[in-house]
Amino acid sequence: RPWAAVAAEEYSCQYGSPKYLLLCGLGGMLSCGLTHTAIVPLDLVKCRMQVDPGKYKGIVSGFGVTVRDGGLRGLARGWAPTFFGYSMQGLFKFGLYEVFKIRYSQVLGEEKAYLWRTGLYLAASASAEFFADIALAPMEAIKVRVQTQPGYASTLREAAPRMYGEEGLWAFYKGVWPLWMRQIPYTMMKFACFERTVEALYKYAIPKPQSQCTKAEQLGVTFVAGYIAGVFCAIVSHPADSVVSVLNKEKGSTAFGVLKTLGFGGVWKGLFARIIMIGTLTALQWFIYDLVKVYFKLPRPPVAQMPESLKKKSEALGSAE
Repeated sequence: RPWAAVAAEEYSCQYGSPKYLLLCGLGGMLSCGLTHTAIVPLDLVKCRMQVDPGKYKGIVSGFGVTVRDGGLRGLARGWAPTFFGYSMQGLFKFGLYEVFKIRYSQVLGEEKAYLWRTGLYLAASASAEFFADIALAPMEAIKVRVQTQPGYASTLREAAPRMYGEEGLWAFYKGVWPLWMRQIPYTMMKFACFERTVEALYKYAIPKPQSQCTKAEQLGVTFVAGYIAGVFCAIVSHPADSVVSVLNKEKGSTAFGVLKTLGFGGVWKGLFARIIMIGTLTALQWFIYDLVKVYFKLPRPPVAQMPESLKKKSEALGSAE
């Protein structure tokens, strides 16, 4: 397989085993939960710029208004639903990505899995994110309500029962469609761009083969590729992110209604803040995820290599010509 381990005896488990997949899920929990919680202040200002651009006109002024209204503690508003929600999302996102990537490659076969690897990354990540967003939706709804609706609730413990009492279970899942619109393209870009960027860095930018690089050097490549992928992720997912922010703030709103109200210009409010946030976020997520693999001595598969059967076919075709 293009992603199979090279020296299995050095690792704590076999590539693709249940233990490997569970620890990948743990790595996803840590990478998403910790990073999203760390950037709560920036995310809070970004959300408020999207739902109240008249008051929160920019990143710097938005921070100033937030501190003036709620003090420094106000910058941490919504940290609890952020931590729990994105930890669950990370568990499914990274864990299921590994599952689907392995299963889809088995269905395609060795040669097609290599030739169609970009499509494979896109399909596996989209499948994983579908389930990850169902796990994320309730906490995302609470987070946005706490951060953007003054006087509603200030903590997870206050917001969750009030939302359920006033709107029922639907209050926690009405944003799942916009989440899919935002997160599935984002995750497809995040994984496919990352995988191909890593491949390109080792091919064109790193002066020695991946197998000869130290763990620190490989983690450096991971961080750079993650940041590049994050910039593209922010751009493709930002319009849907704007819709999610407004939708979860306003009771009784619909995704299409919010989209119509915001218009083309409105959905791009806060893009610069999101690029900074998501670029850094994605780079750190991949770094932490890879670091977890190093710590638990999990197989860290090399970049995709052309199967020997394809090499022989290519050589035979060249000699025939």
